[in-house]
Amino acid sequence: MKRLPVPTIDQIVARIPEWAGRTVEVAPIPGGLTNPNVRIVVDGTPYFVRVPGPSTDLLAVDRANEAHNTRAAAEAGVGPRVVHHLPDLDVLVLEWLPARTMSNASLAATGMPTRIAEVLRRLHAGPRFALDFDMVDLSHRYLDVADRIGATVPVGYRDHLGLVPRIAAALAARPLPSVPCHNDLLAENYLDDGTRLWIVDYEYSGNGDPTFELGNTCQELGFDDARVEEMCAGYFGQASPDLLARMRLQMIMSDVGWTLWAAIQARVSTIDYDFTGWAEERWARATAMLDGPDFETWLAAV
Repeated sequence: MKRLPVPTIDQIVARIPEWAGRTVEVAPIPGGLTNPNVRIVVDGTPYFVRVPGPSTDLLAVDRANEAHNTRAAAEAGVGPRVVHHLPDLDVLVLEWLPARTMSNASLAATGMPTRIAEVLRRLHAGPRFALDFDMVDLSHRYLDVADRIGATVPVGYRDHLGLVPRIAAALAARPLPSVPCHNDLLAENYLDDGTRLWIVDYEYSGNGDPTFELGNTCQELGFDDARVEEMCAGYFGQASPDLLARMRLQMIMSDVGWTLWAAIQARVSTIDYDFTGWAEERWARATAMLDGPDFETWLAAV
């Protein structure tokens, strides 16, 4: 995949004829881990501008897939509308949602797992995404990239790789129908307008197993057992042992894959963030579950 130079804000503004001659105010949005995000206000109307980060091809980000899926999520009533798309610059200009960015603490509030399950059901019932997503396959790709660029993989990672095929085989024994999934549900990718939750940032989205989506967000949000069960029941209508076990195995796979993502970012990213610490944190969570007393039980239940 050809790497494009990161466009400047002036280049982006100049490419949108509707903004010519208007008053334009620009303010960076902190917190992005892959891309430099910007808030642009044009004659009083705010927009969210996603500027592509450098070397995101190494992270398996397909910008055409992202643009298609962002539009599909908006059609499902879950994500912001695409106002402008500059495909040659890999830039998306989105409507500004008047909503607050969520955090792990705010999403741990009473009833939040059920609200999250509801918005995920809407997303998953929406239009199909362009490409498919499977974290087992992606983790193999990430490991190849990490080795090729000399990224530092956490100690013990390769020692546990023999367990991944067992997880994959268990999940494949009774597969669930694939649905359009976001797959990277950090707290900051949820917004709350006071009435409903929204989901943003579709870089890693694709059609896949809904229990990966549920397990990924439970893991990223640090949910305890009660919240994991509430999420499962809110989505499926029940928190049965087999569905909960499936979510637990997907929680492991979430950390198996995103550990490598962080290791690659630590090597190539220009963003001021402790990606090495991020990788170590996620791998510690994964090993706690892989080496824990319930792992074999989860495999059998699935």
